[in-house]
Amino acid sequence: MEKKLSDSQLHELAMSFGYEYASVKAIVEVESNQRGFSEKTGRIIIQFEPTWFKRFKTDWQKDTVNKTWQANKVGDQTAEWAAFNSAFASSPNAAMKSTSIGMMQIMGFHYAEIGFKTVGAMWDFAKLSEYNQVILALCWIKTMPQLSKALKAKDWPKVAYYYNGSGYKTFSYDTRLARAYQLAKKQTNA
Repeated sequence: MEKKLSDSQLHELAMSFGYEYASVKAIVEVESNQRGFSEKTGRIIIQFEPTWFKRFKTDWQKDTVNKTWQANKVGDQTAEWAAFNSAFASSPNAAMKSTSIGMMQIMGFHYAEIGFKTVGAMWDFAKLSEYNQVILALCWIKTMPQLSKALKAKDWPKVAYYYNGSGYKTFSYDTRLARAYQLAKKQTNA
């Protein structure tokens, strides 16, 4: 299977899960700029979250060797992978749970909700293709009735809230989703 997702595949996935193509395309655009893998390295796109790592590895302060992750902010993929690898060396499962991955940036800790036995199995599935990454996200959205309903209604503030948390306005997720939706809708009707 090709790693890159085609528009026809995205359309097929959106329809099969009961969502409008332009709505799903908007999330893909805002979350990852339509990329599931780094063009430079071929690695899956990630965002390591130190706050989550501290929740999953409660004794994190005892590890005095693997500390690079502690200084991580939202950064380029080189910085994200350095932080992730540092955390992974300390606790593989906690690191994978604490990282959003792929085209639609699904947090690793959602693995069980989506139907995986381990977080590593979810990562392995996502690393195969962007198609698989979108499947993960749409499966996760289906587990959250409020988010699913908001996505169908194109209620972008609610989508942003349920998808990105209460701080969504900090990064203007709602307005960015609305703009991306309008653009995708226009391109679809062109």
